[in-house]
Amino acid sequence: MFLVTHEFYPRHGGIATFAEQIARAAADLGYDIEVWAQAAQPVTEEKAWPFRLRRLPLKGTHGIGCQIRMMREMIIHRRRLRYATVYLPEPGPMMAMMMLQVVRCCRPNRLVLTFHGSEILKFHHDPLRRWMARRLIHRASRISVLTSYTHQLLCGRFPEATGKTFLTPGALRKDFAPTTADDVPKRHNRIVILTVGRLHPRKGQLFIIEALQALPAAQREMIEYWLVGGNSKENYEERLKEAAGRPGLMVRFLGRVPDNELARIYSQADVFAMTSIDHRHSVEGFGLVYLEAAAHGLPVVAHAIGGVPEAVIDGVTGLLVPPADREALGAAFSRLITDKDLRRRLGAAGREWAHRNSWARSADLLFNDSEWAITG
Repeated sequence: MFLVTHEFYPRHGGIATFAEQIARAAADLGYDIEVWAQAAQPVTEEKAWPFRLRRLPLKGTHGIGCQIRMMREMIIHRRRLRYATVYLPEPGPMMAMMMLQVVRCCRPNRLVLTFHGSEILKFHHDPLRRWMARRLIHRASRISVLTSYTHQLLCGRFPEATGKTFLTPGALRKDFAPTTADDVPKRHNRIVILTVGRLHPRKGQLFIIEALQALPAAQREMIEYWLVGGNSKENYEERLKEAAGRPGLMVRFLGRVPDNELARIYSQADVFAMTSIDHRHSVEGFGLVYLEAAAHGLPVVAHAIGGVPEAVIDGVTGLLVPPADREALGAAFSRLITDKDLRRRLGAAGREWAHRNSWARSADLLFNDSEWAITG
């Protein structure tokens, strides 16, 4: 079996985590798996992987240069791929395989795909890619999605996926080890609201800053807002820092934080917030970071959009508000800031909720022919 991806360690993000954890789970289940991934940039020491890893001579973007290099690798190794299961867990290698579908000798024996959300809209928007995506989906033996929302999005735009789509929800990383506030004593007296994610308009950090700045002065004095993340797009970091520079709210930009240090950051926080929005052809299909925050015992504030309601249960593990409803967002923060018991109750429920899924189950659904697809 070959898992081919442009998103893999040392990259961060939900898709990179998904690809790595599925590969680990498949290896644990006894599948003979080889991962093809982008070149490691920056160059870093490899982990001790339980599978074979082959680094490809490409950066792992969606640009035409990477697509050509990926196609070249697939053509060179076509005999190996032709008689194997090829799993494409994200859109980068899907686009290369789309263009190779016209070459019969490059079609794998068994093709498995995973869709996360945004790529569905992007493929459907362009007429040529739409046609190629339909051919790819038609030839796929099995397709997976992380949420019911993404399932509806996929089958609504590509009916060819109906009847062979499976739900493979995300789970906590196998090496996940939550650190509680008791393990790392807090170094401050304020309530910390934390966001972990790319500095991107779709992640909605600006909504959080504006909502917190609109709180009464007495509540603003009780809090700090911490942002973890990099990869700013569209001058978004500059916009965030400009907004954060207004007086009345303490905001800290922590930049990129290695995975092995994130637990310490989570342990210092009291509330997790990420108010994602639909942005152009980009949507929030799920959000593994919501599960990670919940597993650390943090109540979550989020927008009720995309697949987020399947990661955060409103009133149980967090508070969901309609997108663009600034008053509702401010009210959610106000409730959590002033009600310690509510924070504890939602956080405790989140710890249990975050462990409901397993990567082993998702890998088994992807590669075991005995399971049934989603219906309806």
